[in-house]
Amino acid sequence: MKKIILPLIVSVSLYNQAEAQEKKTEEKKVETTASAPAAKPQPVFSTVIGGFVRTDYIWDSRKNAQVRENHLNLYPSDVVKDANGKDLNAVPQSNFLSIVSRINLKITGPDAFGAKTSAFFEGDFFGNTEGTIGLFRLRHANASLDWTKTKLTLGQSWYPQFIPECFPGVANFSTGILFNPFGWVSQAKVTHSLSKTTSFALTVYKDREFGSVSPTGVANEPSVNSVMPTIHGNLQYKNAKVLLGIGAEARSLKPRTSITGGTPAVTIENTGKVNSLSVNAYAKITGKKATLKAYGILGQNITQMVMLGGYVSVASTSNPFQEEYKPTKTNAFWLELMSNDAKVAPALFLGYTVNNGADVAGKAAYARGISLEKRSVKDVVRAAGRIDFKSGKMRFSPELEYTAANWGNADKTGKVSGTLTNVGNVRFLFSTAYTF
Repeated sequence: MKKIILPLIVSVSLYNQAEAQEKKTEEKKVETTASAPAAKPQPVFSTVIGGFVRTDYIWDSRKNAQVRENHLNLYPSDVVKDANGKDLNAVPQSNFLSIVSRINLKITGPDAFGAKTSAFFEGDFFGNTEGTIGLFRLRHANASLDWTKTKLTLGQSWYPQFIPECFPGVANFSTGILFNPFGWVSQAKVTHSLSKTTSFALTVYKDREFGSVSPTGVANEPSVNSVMPTIHGNLQYKNAKVLLGIGAEARSLKPRTSITGGTPAVTIENTGKVNSLSVNAYAKITGKKATLKAYGILGQNITQMVMLGGYVSVASTSNPFQEEYKPTKTNAFWLELMSNDAKVAPALFLGYTVNNGADVAGKAAYARGISLEKRSVKDVVRAAGRIDFKSGKMRFSPELEYTAANWGNADKTGKVSGTLTNVGNVRFLFSTAYTF
């Protein structure tokens, strides 16, 4: 009997000790878990707010072809004399504006379709028209999928001819406008890395912020009437010190869908289109003390990028009631040398653009700076020197700019020849910006 009871007592005792030890262990785990800080959940989205507050004081020696109360000057206005022979456009002007202040959002989120995702949203207060100056204007609104070697961007972003890594850093809000393409469009863009230093981007887009001149006065109608989007390809080489690129574009617009003519007047379908091509090239060399940038474009009908030119209408060879269209040709080039100093950075900008007219005589011109058999712009040259004074997030930039335009009588192609009138404007600008 003792042989049975004694082992039983030992077994019960060992079981109780094991149970007690297990209970202490569980209590210790609970205590440790309770005292440890709770793990913070990782955010699904990350948003960074950026932008700047900017104020510009502007003084011009004469009137200019301009946008938004002279904030953006294109070229000096032609000489217009009164009864006493005085040039009515030789009038100094000035303004004080903060409408280019800007705000943006950079957003990253969870992966989708096996790619990293991001989005960019930006606007300023420049307005879309003279009547909406000071109101919020959409600049960028796009989302991207990045698969490391291939990136897809959908939404409103820069025209593919505008190169964010290589554009004029002038203090003037013009960003080199009239010599450098400018503007944003709704687009689909695929960028593929061919190697560590070389990439190719294919973009299809439709005009949005700016567009070709419409014969009917309806904004962007020539682009909307066209089924095919504009197609642009860009090949780029980039390393730490050198950026090189070349691009080409094919564009087809349908200015109007119907036309009225004849006696008695009848309205019929109009099928005429304006087809155009353009090529651009750019380079940027970054040294220890200075950076050199250069850009050139040979384009047809590039009004949508806020440049000289457009297209002319001609009589149809197959139907006298219809219109056909031919683009005018524009060449533009610019060069900029700027200091890389972190505090005091002087810079010099030089730009030139010329209107070469259309290849055939037209009935009417739909263009910027060009009319048929009337006073038109032949070419424009600009030189601008500035000094950027930088401290922390604050920048002061005084800039002196001289822009000259040759005006003359155009023929039926829009090309200017004969006696020219050279008109020049001096602009002094003092810009301040606080970046956040």
